[in-house]
Amino acid sequence: MPRRTATMLASTLMLIALLCAGVFIPVPYSEMSPGPTVNTLGEHDGEPVLQISGRKTYATSGHLNMTTVRVTSADYRMNLVEAVYGWLAHDNKVVPHDTLYPDGKTEEQSTQENAEEFSQSQESAKVAALKELDIPVQSWVIVSTVVKGTPAEGKLHAGDVIKAVDSTIVKEPADVAKLVTKHKPGQDVVFTIVPAKEQAAAEKERRTPTKTEKVTIRTAESDDSAAKRAIVGISAGTDHTFPFTIDIKLADVGGPSAGLMFALGLYDKLTPGSLTGGKFVAGTGTIDDDGKVGPIGGIEMKTVGAREKGAQYFLTPADNCATAARDVPEGLTLVKVDTIGDALDALKDIRSGDTADLPKCTTKE
Repeated sequence: MPRRTATMLASTLMLIALLCAGVFIPVPYSEMSPGPTVNTLGEHDGEPVLQISGRKTYATSGHLNMTTVRVTSADYRMNLVEAVYGWLAHDNKVVPHDTLYPDGKTEEQSTQENAEEFSQSQESAKVAALKELDIPVQSWVIVSTVVKGTPAEGKLHAGDVIKAVDSTIVKEPADVAKLVTKHKPGQDVVFTIVPAKEQAAAEKERRTPTKTEKVTIRTAESDDSAAKRAIVGISAGTDHTFPFTIDIKLADVGGPSAGLMFALGLYDKLTPGSLTGGKFVAGTGTIDDDGKVGPIGGIEMKTVGAREKGAQYFLTPADNCATAARDVPEGLTLVKVDTIGDALDALKDIRSGDTADLPKCTTKE
């Protein structure tokens, strides 16, 4: 066999061997890529995304699209070839597996966490939109979760409304921990609650709950033995009672990053005219009850997905602006927003066509 032929054959065999090895060598990375975008003003799977009953709504036009990111699952292990391909692909991003799934989080745990965050983002979006419209919303501090094997197990339940701790009125979730930790481990703490069933019945019948209970729990010591904090084993959160019915119908989406766009969609449907003036606006960002917009992950993937769908403007959380501005898809304008009020001001300029003074993202944020 001629030396040149032998060399080529050996090189080919080595390349095949390397490729085969690359396919079977797992690497500790995960991949992110642009996901679907959904118009919050439109329909998804044949039904409106935002459904409002018991309150007058208005026709609107244009797009207020929420955006998503696709990620490899927590249980999937990329191989070396996939990782290299992802690093080379412009619109994909390969990141350490622990970045997306810290502490060995499983797919089941990740899915549950994303579902809880998505549910909370919907609640906060409703509250933020209605507050911006000066529509009253009643808020309650509730038991969000009860940790198994702790003193609260069997005594408090998810959904119980916490009215007071040791006769001190509770106004926000942080009050609960402050009041409990005033005790030493082993001391009793008294919760005044509205049981979850009574609260649910009162909300359904649109009445004030009439049944309260006092529950005494003996505190335990936290796992952080150095601190020796008193705990009962619950986390507190916020629930709300709205003056009319608002449903957000969107399955197969998780995480909190659609909050801003849900809030804007609700605001648009509850006010005359169109927020966008018929323009295609997309965006992302968490939102809290007071309308503060927070940062999200995968911003570069979301801007790509939005532009591919046809977006002209992208509402970008202020804390994500610098990252997003490093690689802006052609034809897309990144608009910096820090609150729902900022977003509404930007949309006013967009629909009027007066966009010269829009607060645009820069790499120097």
